[in-house]
Amino acid sequence: MTKKFASQADMEEKQVSFTELADGLYAYTAEGDPNTGVIIGDDSVMVIDTQATPIMARDVISKIRGVTDKPIKYVVMSHYHAVRVLGATGYEPEEIISSQDTYDLIVERGEQDYKSELERFPRLFSGVESVPGLTWPTMTFKGEMSVWMGQREVRLMQLGRGHTKGDTVAWLPKEKVLYSGDLVEYGATPYTGDAYLTDWPQTLERVATLDPVALVPGRGDALTSREMCHEAIEGTRAFLRSMFESVKQGREAGKNLNEIYAQTYERLKPDFGHWVIFDHCLPFDISRAYDEASGIVDPRIWTAERDAEMWRKLETGG
Repeated sequence: MTKKFASQADMEEKQVSFTELADGLYAYTAEGDPNTGVIIGDDSVMVIDTQATPIMARDVISKIRGVTDKPIKYVVMSHYHAVRVLGATGYEPEEIISSQDTYDLIVERGEQDYKSELERFPRLFSGVESVPGLTWPTMTFKGEMSVWMGQREVRLMQLGRGHTKGDTVAWLPKEKVLYSGDLVEYGATPYTGDAYLTDWPQTLERVATLDPVALVPGRGDALTSREMCHEAIEGTRAFLRSMFESVKQGREAGKNLNEIYAQTYERLKPDFGHWVIFDHCLPFDISRAYDEASGIVDPRIWTAERDAEMWRKLETGG
């Protein structure tokens, strides 16, 4: 019998927090589950990452309505992963914004990603029957664009490849508040199955250069000081470097993927094993790192079938 994904046993509901980082800037967090950002402008609201289903979006909307009655005009996709974006229709936004790279990834692999993520993390897709289909941006950009919500500027930026090639951060330059998506995690294991591991640490250097005083990571608590922001950025970078270096060393030594997985798991466990979704992420992370170390530059598409085969080989050795 095939061993189930670590995440399929994770059925415990999380405690939601709605934290104000600065005037009108909020973080919707849930003990390591995917985060959502909320920005209130002079005349409208922007939501960054939507939760996985329109039904799950209702709780975010209820928190928004507790602080403003302004219309939710914008949804921003930090990247294409289903768990981040399939709740978009629940907000009835005027515009759904992403990078052009994210749009291209949806075209290329959005349907497969949806199916594989649903299999991996069923709890995070509560009310999946409310999902009308893939979320398609209505507006795309390349590199950088500013959205002006009255006098409030939200600068959407691609700082480099990392978690995916389409990663977008939302930066409030006046307030120095950053919504990082999964480029930065806090007390949560980075998922690197679709990552560019050679580039990601350099992209984090650009994130650090912004010198945020508050930050909403992809997973983990809202970060409310410059020191906490630095800790999260450096912690994410430390994990990536340690994981990728271990895989490259094993690859250069001629070890197979199963041997490298066992070696890397033991290397990372003492420092990072307490982070949420550690056991879930490591097989996907190490598989992608092995590919990149083998010269496969662009991540291969994950399907539900590929997920199950990879998990069986690495978790059962067969």
